[in-house]
Amino acid sequence: MNSAPERIAPRSHRKGGQDGPYREDFRDYLATAEKNGKRKWVYPKKVAGKWFRWRTWFSWVLLTIMFMGPFIKINGNPLLMINVVERKFSILGQIFWPQDMIIFAVAMLIFLTGIIIFTTAFGRLWCGWACPQTVLMEMVFRKIEYLIEGDASAQRALHKAPWHKAKILKKSAKHAIFLALSFGISNWLLSYIIGYEALLKIVTDNPRDHLVGLAFMALFAVIFYLIFARFREQACTFICPYGRLQSAIIDENTVVVAYDYKRGEKRGALNRKLSLADRTAQGFGDCISCRECVSVCPTGIDIRNGTQMECINCTACIDACDRVMTRIGRPTGLIRYASQNTIERAEKFRFTSRMTWYAGVLTALIALFMLLLFTRSEAESTFLRAPGALYQEQAGGKISNIYTLKTVNKGSRHLTLDLRLEKISGELKLMGSGRFSVPREGIAQTSVLITIDRAALKSPKTKLNIGIYANGERIQTINTIFVGPRN
Repeated sequence: MNSAPERIAPRSHRKGGQDGPYREDFRDYLATAEKNGKRKWVYPKKVAGKWFRWRTWFSWVLLTIMFMGPFIKINGNPLLMINVVERKFSILGQIFWPQDMIIFAVAMLIFLTGIIIFTTAFGRLWCGWACPQTVLMEMVFRKIEYLIEGDASAQRALHKAPWHKAKILKKSAKHAIFLALSFGISNWLLSYIIGYEALLKIVTDNPRDHLVGLAFMALFAVIFYLIFARFREQACTFICPYGRLQSAIIDENTVVVAYDYKRGEKRGALNRKLSLADRTAQGFGDCISCRECVSVCPTGIDIRNGTQMECINCTACIDACDRVMTRIGRPTGLIRYASQNTIERAEKFRFTSRMTWYAGVLTALIALFMLLLFTRSEAESTFLRAPGALYQEQAGGKISNIYTLKTVNKGSRHLTLDLRLEKISGELKLMGSGRFSVPREGIAQTSVLITIDRAALKSPKTKLNIGIYANGERIQTINTIFVGPRN
């Protein structure tokens, strides 16, 4: 249940070793749950190795970007802000509004297509290296847990021990730090929604003036605490849909964290009295059944069973296995990044026809996105007849209609707009001061009175073209209907 179709180590190649035969039904059970459904807590051992070092450095880069992001501005706008409250979004310093929904839709298609291509080629590499949940869990919360409670064996012993002073102190300290970190992280991520200026105002003002904001901050803090203190790997297994998505995307050419069963089987415990040549002559492979790959896995699976949905490609099993292989004098890479075809046929990674099709679709979507982005107008207006208003007959045989003009300024400069009638003679008058100004990244609204000679109207409903100009340059043309009497 809940696992990807088997890609690596097909059952026809399996051979039982001294650590027991393979469970053919291993996909019918969750590694983190007992048969009765009770949670089986995972205590992964500390891991060390080149892959972990590289992942650590990469994680610190990502964490730096995450915590510096709210303070980075481009053209006075945040690097990233998704303000769903005001329906205002800033991406790479560019402000987007609900009127740019088509751009958002294309961007989402690009994102999904990119995920499909990336997953087709490299599996769940994102999950193990760049997913915020993995980065924060493994590089922040897990390290704090190791510091307070010790390695996996010490954590198991502490869990089974009766409640005494030392246990209460350790557990209380850990959860207090987890809760404080969760509160800080949730507040920081909230600044990506409302901006750090608004967040700072909520924090420094009288709490009674921001009860709604404080309620959301507390809610986010509790959610983050539960994810990192309780849900952990279950967030990847039960909540995140990406693991299930990969089941339909990966194939025999996808590079995943894989166990080389051709080299490792049949497995058996290491006998120091036997030379490696004698061990090989007896039909044993390089796997010595040490289960180090299982003990370091943060989702509790056995990678030797093949590709599984729970595997997040974190490389912990690679480092653990490489360390064992080095210790017993065997080549590293028994567990490594590889595809099924690499292990079975020694084929190198290749760009398949399916990837080519996906890449073609992605290229077309990127081209469409760039076209929409570069042809995007600086301001966007809606021009509608005033609700319930009828045409008015003026002196001198003139007919007038009143309209409502609403303009969104998407740019970073203040706009003063002029409106002109196109292709028809008449008078267009802005109500009020006569000039229509829209603040940067703001919205303005006014009423417009249009008067046209009755003789110029060919029908009761005449199509009008309204040109909107900024600094003498036409930035938008609006089509509307002018209502008049029958001639």
